[in-house]
Amino acid sequence: MNVLIVLESLFPVFILLVVGKLLRLRGLTNEFFLQTVDRLIYYFFFPVMLFWKIGGTSFDAGIDWAFCLACLLTVVTIFVLSTLAIWALRISPFQAGSFSQSCYRFNTYIGVAVVLNSLGVEGLRYFGLAISFSIPVVNFFAVSLLLWFSEKEYEPGKRWTMTIRAIVSNPLILACCAGLTYASLVGNFPVFLDNAFALIGMPALPLALISIGGSLTFSGSRAHLKLSLVASACKLVILPATGYLMFILLGVVGLPFKVGMIFFALPTSTAIYVLSSQMCSDTELASAAIVVSTLFSFASLSLVLLM
Repeated sequence: MNVLIVLESLFPVFILLVVGKLLRLRGLTNEFFLQTVDRLIYYFFFPVMLFWKIGGTSFDAGIDWAFCLACLLTVVTIFVLSTLAIWALRISPFQAGSFSQSCYRFNTYIGVAVVLNSLGVEGLRYFGLAISFSIPVVNFFAVSLLLWFSEKEYEPGKRWTMTIRAIVSNPLILACCAGLTYASLVGNFPVFLDNAFALIGMPALPLALISIGGSLTFSGSRAHLKLSLVASACKLVILPATGYLMFILLGVVGLPFKVGMIFFALPTSTAIYVLSSQMCSDTELASAAIVVSTLFSFASLSLVLLM
């Protein structure tokens, strides 16, 4: 039965990743198409879907603050450990930002797909809580560390401005916050709006997964295999183990526990490549970390679902 749950939850996700890669190899998609799709997903389809799924649920029981705190403490712990690893492993400033991000940033698209397949809409409510509280912290850590190790000179105060802008302009954060607010005040949508949101949300996950698959490249993986394996071990082994301990200590059980463990076991975000490129960090390492983490996440997610 547990094996069937893993198959039903993960096979649709990973088959779409493979389809995305095959479409790219066959020339049916290209870099321009994938970049356009990424923007559509990031700024429109996914925010609308998250607002709809979260906004249409009831929060009569209140927010599970122990769950939210455990997620935050886990991310903070891994950030600290990844920063210490930069010095311990003597990682160069050029690679430091990309390495650090790949240890704790998470792929929201794959997370939503797995949670919906395995735990349904109610599970997505808790996933929305996890990312609503975690994304601002993750962005703050990522941008701050990239700026700290950057060899580029910035004007006084520019670093803080860039960090705050990255947080307040994030469409996923805005969608989750709007959804939580709407759910707290109303909790349901009129049928005509519900149907409209359903149509808009339909292409979000398939397009996101096909885009991720099409963007995966193995060209620089061998040259950066060692660091990408270390980062993936941090993301897929140490982070879930830390999260598990946090949940035990704070008494998180039931559905929040299940959602949280899926959240912890996710591969690193494809956004680390874009941010590394924008802030003069090692994009080849970022790309290698994304590929390695995505491949090994099948094992980490399978283990979590078997639990």
